[in-house]
Amino acid sequence: MCGIIGIVARSPVNQALYDGLTVLQHRGQDAAGIITSDGQRLHLRKNNGLVRDVFHTRHMLRLHGNMGIGHVRYPTAGCESSAEAQPFYVNSPYGISLAHNGNLTNANKLKQELFQEDLRQINTDSDSEVLLNVFAHELQQQGKLRMEVDDVFRAISAVHKRCRGAYAAVAMITGYGVVAFRDPCGIRPVVYGKRETSTGTDYMMASESVALDVLGYELIGDVAPGEAVYVTLEGKLYKQQCAGQTSLSPCIFEFVYLARPDSIIDNISVYKARLRMGDKLADKIRHSRPDHDIDVVIPIPDTSRTSALQLANKLGLKYREGFIKNRYIGRTFIMPGQQQRKKSVRRKLNAIDLEFRGKNVLLVDDSIVRGTTSSQIIDMAREAGARKVYFASAAPPVRYQNVYGIDMPSSTELIASGRSEEEVGSEIGADWLVFQDMDDLVKAVGKWNRDIEQFDASVFTGEYITGDVSGDYLNALQSSRNDAAKKGRRNKDDEVIDLHNTA
Repeated sequence: MCGIIGIVARSPVNQALYDGLTVLQHRGQDAAGIITSDGQRLHLRKNNGLVRDVFHTRHMLRLHGNMGIGHVRYPTAGCESSAEAQPFYVNSPYGISLAHNGNLTNANKLKQELFQEDLRQINTDSDSEVLLNVFAHELQQQGKLRMEVDDVFRAISAVHKRCRGAYAAVAMITGYGVVAFRDPCGIRPVVYGKRETSTGTDYMMASESVALDVLGYELIGDVAPGEAVYVTLEGKLYKQQCAGQTSLSPCIFEFVYLARPDSIIDNISVYKARLRMGDKLADKIRHSRPDHDIDVVIPIPDTSRTSALQLANKLGLKYREGFIKNRYIGRTFIMPGQQQRKKSVRRKLNAIDLEFRGKNVLLVDDSIVRGTTSSQIIDMAREAGARKVYFASAAPPVRYQNVYGIDMPSSTELIASGRSEEEVGSEIGADWLVFQDMDDLVKAVGKWNRDIEQFDASVFTGEYITGDVSGDYLNALQSSRNDAAKKGRRNKDDEVIDLHNTA
């Protein structure tokens, strides 16, 4: 999970890119970067940290130009050094920069091909750099001194033939324009929109529609699976389907946890999807526990609020805010490393004792991944005086690794892996635990978009929709990207780069 943004405008884009990245900050807290172009010169700033910490006034003043792309990152593939921060850049052909959200499942094979056949060197462990070099090579194969619109689409068609996995990307071609493209399954999201100004039309691409809303852009739509949307430096928009076979199969975990509730992804309101999750969960509690003794429903802020409120309303129960969140602590699920996640939970939330004392409380969360947060929050509820603590998850048990860009590379770190629902409840210390049913989750999310053929729900089902994920791949992923492996690779070197186009 990362956040990407691209803008082609009639005026400087540095501030708009910065503002857009702050809106997408929830998608990655590890690193941030912006690259802009003012004709033939590129300006890049990227580093580890939050957007507000990476970009100071002196950096913003250097980001000249009316065209640029940006990225917020949290680590999945690769390590956590600033060398892995995006956007990435290659000089040939034309000078291309790229920001990517997702994960390539055949990255190792592509690295070999790039080195042995394409004669390209990869400098990091990031699959995003691999994607960039594949795109650059295919564009170079067009063999033209001056690029044309069709050359971009042909290059992306070749990318789809070579790359496997999940990728939503924005790429800036120096002196030409910005292109956004999405894998043939449409696993990770990307949308685009426009804004009319006195000097012409500005265009923007981003991971979520909320970034367009905040900057005053009108949503045109989602980049379709396999599609590319290209905006030239002159402000002309072109789009084309670039993949032979496509299937709209978005990641269902985007709607459960990753996306902001005010976003619209693949014509589905994230907010409405979460309301329906609360409806379905309430129905399950009513049928499985008709004689429940719940006194109050309390959400675990922030993502679960929508589902929890709807659940409480449908069951006719009191809804209370029992936890106060310190908004200066990041999202614990996407923090690198189990120890850091553990330390952050108590600093992040504080219980209001009077909402717990002597009551049977139902805590509602969006999902249970590693169980670290859930168990500590249940302890906090008991310390605040709760008589009984029940727990509801708006999603089914997370039992399987994610290979498409979410930081769940090791099934051994998932509390529900190899455990029954009752065993998970015992592990986290709940008096009873209820999970959403898979069918109900699919109905809750997919109700308003019949074009969705299936969801990527691999973390719940273990079924990988790209069809190329083997047991050997999963074992290698687990050994190379679990928390212990990441800790060994962690590097805090700083990076400040200013690039010049030498094409």
